[in-house]
Amino acid sequence: MSPPMNDHIAKQFDADLENIRNRVLQMGGLVEQLIVMAMDGLSSGDILLIDQAIATDERVNRHEVELDEACTQIIARRQPTASDLRMVMTVIKTITDLERIGDEAKKIAKMAKKIHGAEFHSAPNIDFRHVAGIVVSMLRQALDAFARLDVAAAGQVVRTDQEVDIEFKASMRQLITYMMEDPRTISRSLDMVFIAKAIERIGDHSKNIAEYVVYMVKGRDVRHVGLAEIEREIAS
Repeated sequence: MSPPMNDHIAKQFDADLENIRNRVLQMGGLVEQLIVMAMDGLSSGDILLIDQAIATDERVNRHEVELDEACTQIIARRQPTASDLRMVMTVIKTITDLERIGDEAKKIAKMAKKIHGAEFHSAPNIDFRHVAGIVVSMLRQALDAFARLDVAAAGQVVRTDQEVDIEFKASMRQLITYMMEDPRTISRSLDMVFIAKAIERIGDHSKNIAEYVVYMVKGRDVRHVGLAEIEREIAS
């Protein structure tokens, strides 16, 4: 006897959701590669690598458009309710933040191209590799939390964002000091401010993705609330 039609529809719906979840993780992996390429290009001055990073952002954009359309189709055809609808909404929000992370990484790559393409002049000695490593780890952990619906891992991402904010403020103080002590560094220092802000924003978007995981699992939107309240929601 063949299975009831409703069972078949339910299984197909589950397969559609799983396919979309996997595609989000693929998009996230591509975004992570883009960040790494941009930062490596900034450190090394490898123009080919920098150009590859800039071009990769177009692939990230295509992923967002295709996944957005897939989610729209699921909502139109399946009319999901409750937790299934939360999953689709989580995907839509997550791919938006992934696309914006790609944009920030592209900004870093473009600034790296400007810096290494300019004639030599005084430049502040700021090393962003440590904080960049933190935000890449945040993104990876947020995507892992999304894959496993792990609110504890999501909470760790939210906590780590505070460390990124501290690093960002320290970089700002250092760059301001450079500019005050040697006006010849002002132009390049402003370029470095641009890069520091892009890295800080990558951390913010990774935190957003982690917060969507809490929404998916707990059914509560925890954006724009304090860390202590997020911690309570995770523990409940």
